[in-house]
Amino acid sequence: MTFDVLAEGLQFPEGPIAMADGSVILVEIARGTLSRAWNGKIEVVCDLGGGPNGAALGPDGAVYVANNGGGGLAGGPRAAVQGGIDRVDLATGKAERLYDKVGENPLSAPNDIVFDREGGFWFTDFGRTTGRTRHLSGVYYATTDGARADEISFGGTGYNGIGLSPDERTVYSAESYTGRLIAFDLAGPGQVVKGGRGGRLVGAAPGRAFFDSLAVQANGDICIASLPQGVTTMTPGGACRQSPLPDRMTTNICFGGADMRDAFITLSETGRLVRMRWPEPGLKLNFSA
Repeated sequence: MTFDVLAEGLQFPEGPIAMADGSVILVEIARGTLSRAWNGKIEVVCDLGGGPNGAALGPDGAVYVANNGGGGLAGGPRAAVQGGIDRVDLATGKAERLYDKVGENPLSAPNDIVFDREGGFWFTDFGRTTGRTRHLSGVYYATTDGARADEISFGGTGYNGIGLSPDERTVYSAESYTGRLIAFDLAGPGQVVKGGRGGRLVGAAPGRAFFDSLAVQANGDICIASLPQGVTTMTPGGACRQSPLPDRMTTNICFGGADMRDAFITLSETGRLVRMRWPEPGLKLNFSA
């Protein structure tokens, strides 16, 4: 597939956000930063430390980051620190920690994040492997004031990417280790339907795949970064098609441009951010710049 390389030399990029000024804000997990790709250059917006993993623009114009805490996740050399949700003020570059636990339970390795139209956000906690022990994974809903974080589902196997359907009646999460897409049907903002906390299976990757982050198209199909295939596009009914890319670690995709058909994709094995034209327009995210 044909694409343009927008940035190179990135240290495990993920979490791209297409900005109105033409730049792309993303995380560099192994570097520990929130960065901006701008005219072929990379500028550090904030040195967060840990392992910034997923990022999204919030209703206040700040960037909210799911920080996995580092400690070897995605190749970071640093010792693990407490994972959590960070807020970064783009005007000042200053960060604050909003959440590092839900109830009395510490977060392990927050991974990805998406905002609903009400201004609350969904996020995943990937879990963490320590020696022969595996911490389980969860899906959560929180508010930007740091006052409320709810556990929606717990016990998954590597919940990674997360996204909302166009009507916001469904939140999707990609399970990395199983290569499955799980849907949670919603009764309202931050609320799953009765009996729906375990989610339901939408579909699975054809062949052996490790699902990473995802983005939703305007037509409701879900585009999932898939290792090593490239991007798997899955319909809400579970049908799949593949878009191969020349990188075994295609980790994330977001949409932008005037017609929302510019796909910005992170290729983390080769440390590149690329842009390509996509067959279908992406869903415009809430609060996108």
